[in-house]
Order: sequence, then structure tokens, then C-alpha cells
Amino acid sequence: MSLADNKKSTLFKFLSIFSLVRIYNILLIVIAQYLTSIFILSEKSFMEVILDFNLFLIILCSSISIASGYIINNFYDGKKDLINKPIKHKIDDVVNSSTKLNFYFILNLIAVFFASSISIRAVIFFSVYIFFLWLYSHKLKRILFIGNLFYSLLTITPFFAILLYYRNLDLIIVAYALFLFFIILLKDLTKDLKNLVGDFTQNYQTIPVVFGEGFSRIVISLITFINILLIFNLFINFSTGYMDLYYGFSLLMLIIFILKLYKSGDVSYYLELHNILRLIIALGVFSIILLAI
Repeated sequence: MSLADNKKSTLFKFLSIFSLVRIYNILLIVIAQYLTSIFILSEKSFMEVILDFNLFLIILCSSISIASGYIINNFYDGKKDLINKPIKHKIDDVVNSSTKLNFYFILNLIAVFFASSISIRAVIFFSVYIFFLWLYSHKLKRILFIGNLFYSLLTITPFFAILLYYRNLDLIIVAYALFLFFIILLKDLTKDLKNLVGDFTQNYQTIPVVFGEGFSRIVISLITFINILLIFNLFINFSTGYMDLYYGFSLLMLIIFILKLYKSGDVSYYLELHNILRLIIALGVFSIILLAI
């Protein structure tokens, strides 16, 4: 193999690892953790939070744990992704399974090592989190609705790490966390509609597979209604700064979402619905800044 081929192979493997761990999602969570610390949880100044080494380690452990979770999830979902995400599967498959597993175990060891420099509580927290990320990928995601609930819970779990660090559980945090949980749950249920063919082929017990698309739309509608109620709760009880702008935008997006839900009928429509919810989540992260305006 020539030097040029070696460089090309290395580049492809780098892109594959980048795709595997979904760096863009991890960066969003890192930003959300820092913004939550700065504008909601901590009473320290901006620079004091940024330079807080223990907070940095907690966020680093969260990021590494999430990355390892994506890798083990990809390991178990290979056949399904071949059907649902053929292009992404080709990119991810550049790295072989044994390398993925080795990378997975190394990341977990690094996460626990860094956690040990914080406290024994941090070691226990991240060890349990890593275990449930594996359990979700291996077993729980195949169980009807339990998989969706655990996906949503595991997604917001990194925020509990910084809550424990600051020992600050204000009602506004509970309200935001509840809204985020149900938005993520809604996104995962919508993803199940998008991935119906692959889930059915691999015998994943999702709501669309077991009960069909019509019943899934009803469940999604109910979760959307819960989210709308939660937005009104945020409007009425937690209108801080300019957060009303985000609440109003989210409400509008959910109305558009529910209208499109009953017009959809193929993968491209479900992908559009999925992207609407991703937009709500992404803007929700950056809207935390509005609390201070």
C-alpha cells in the first residue's frame, strides 16, 4: 500500500470514528452543561465556572461516557443501520468490530479514571451510567416503550452529574428537565417511525412495529400534547429574561409538527418531523443564555 493510500485509509478511519461517536451531539451536550452551570446552577462568575477544574472533569467524563455509549450502540445496531442508514453504516463500518470494542473499553476506563480524581461518588455515578448505556444498547432498546423511556432518561442523565456537583435542585431546573425529557421521548418515538423497516426486520419491539403507524401517531400526539402543557407551565411560572421567545418558538414548532404528523407517510416526512424536534432541542440549549438578558 502506498503512502497516499495509507493517508487515505487513516483519514477514512478518522471520519468513521468521528461518525461513530457523533461529536456534534456531544459538543451540544457540553455546551448545554456549561451554559446550565453558568446561567442556572452556579453563583460564581463566568470565568470562575469556565476555570472550575472539577466541573471540567465532570463534563469530560460525561462526554467520554456518551461517546462510548454511541460506540456500543453502533456495535449492536449494525444490521439495523445497514437498512435504515446505509450511507452512515458504510462510514461507520470502516472501523471493524474488534477495534470498536477495544475503543469502547478504553473510553470507559478513561472516564472512570478521570472520575476517580473527582470523588468516589463520581466513580459510582459514571460507572452506573456506563453500565446502563450498555444495558440499553444490548437489551432495553428492544423492549416495547421501555427502550424509548430509557433513551430519554439516559440522554438527560449527564445533567444530573452537574446537579449533584452544585447540589442545586431548583424548581425551574425540574421544569426544564421535564420538558427536555418529553421532547427527547417524542424525538425517539418519531425516529421509530422513520426506522420502521429496519426495526421490523431485526425484530425490535417498537410501537410502530407492534401496533402500526396509526397507533404510533396517536401516542406521538399525546406526548406532543404533554409537551404543549409543559410549555404553558414554563410560560406561566418560569418566564425569566427573554425565555418567552424560546417558549413561543417551541410552541409554534410543535403545532407545525402535529399538523405534519398526520400528513406524513414515508421516511422523508418522518425525517422532517425528526429534524423539527432536533431544532427545538438545539435551540433550547442556546436559549439558556436568554435567562441572563
